[in-house]
Amino acid sequence: MKAQETTAVVQALCVALLLTTSPMIGELRGQALPAQQPVRIVIARLTHSHVGGILGRSQKGDIQVVGIYETDKDVVERYARRFNFDKQLVQTDLGKMLDALKPEVVVAFGSIAEHLSVVEAAAPRGINVMVEKPLAFSMDDAKKIEALAKRYGIHVLTNYETTWYPSGYTAFEIVHGDKAVGPIRKVVVHDGHQGPKEIGIPPEFLSWLTDPAQNGAGALIDFGCYGANLATWLMRGAAPLTVTAVTQQLKRDSVYARVDDEATFILTYPDAQAIIQGSWNWPFNRKDLEIYGTAGYVLTPDGKNVRVRLKDQQAEQAVTLKEMPPQYVDAFAYLAAVIRGTEKVADTDRSSLANNVMVVRILDAARRSARTGQTISLK
Repeated sequence: MKAQETTAVVQALCVALLLTTSPMIGELRGQALPAQQPVRIVIARLTHSHVGGILGRSQKGDIQVVGIYETDKDVVERYARRFNFDKQLVQTDLGKMLDALKPEVVVAFGSIAEHLSVVEAAAPRGINVMVEKPLAFSMDDAKKIEALAKRYGIHVLTNYETTWYPSGYTAFEIVHGDKAVGPIRKVVVHDGHQGPKEIGIPPEFLSWLTDPAQNGAGALIDFGCYGANLATWLMRGAAPLTVTAVTQQLKRDSVYARVDDEATFILTYPDAQAIIQGSWNWPFNRKDLEIYGTAGYVLTPDGKNVRVRLKDQQAEQAVTLKEMPPQYVDAFAYLAAVIRGTEKVADTDRSSLANNVMVVRILDAARRSARTGQTISLK
């Protein structure tokens, strides 16, 4: 195919993406959520600073925070001043709070190790759960969470910032919808920043993020989970054949002395490979994705830009993204849509329990590989 022809193909693809009515993306666009009562939510812990995403969220009428579980009085005081919430919302016994308030969802904003205890409290009461990424760092915890969710018929969702990037949906459509770049051969994911301390996260967050008993590892868990989630999504839930990981402590004389601050791991699939890089050493924040196929590649340098280059083409073409529908603006709009039944969660979705149990399998194997220096087989 000549260069002029390939350029025309990509231009046509860009137009098609803006107008698509395919079930992968088109069905998400133009839908208005029906009027519903707000979903009643209890927040479990305030020690993960991403909790600001719900405490500082503008009122949209889709969710209502009816209670907060937190035992650290200093943390409560600080967040109450910052977000101006009524401290009467706060209780120190999660079980009693759930019995009294009967929320529809618990959202967990504590350490990764605490996710299991939140699900153990919520599931027998028929209460759905959403956790911050990742679901867990050990397969023992992931299996227990999965069993509880299935036994009591609840949703257990996992939230990643990158799930709400419009660029990701467009990239997925190019790869799996239009099949413009051919079968996937390699996926490369970069996620990281200067380091938790360097970017100024609160002390209660830093304390567990750098504790292997609470976070499982350092950058391997904190940022490696993004790549594992995206690779599993792009591979439609398939397990990798092998996981090989290398970690380092480049800041070993600092607060990071007990965990890695640099992690790279490689996943092999029957016909493809994924390279995941997580770092607390980069000069600035980055979350980007590269997908290489047999006939071209797709790059998402950030949440709002996509570049495509097809085989034999001389230059990349930019794809202009269309605004995503309301239920894909953020995690809580999506959560409300799921609970109200206007959004179905497929096993292959990035927020799904199935995807995130696979993520934990990958992270668990990566920790073992980094510790032993061996490639871990997941066959």
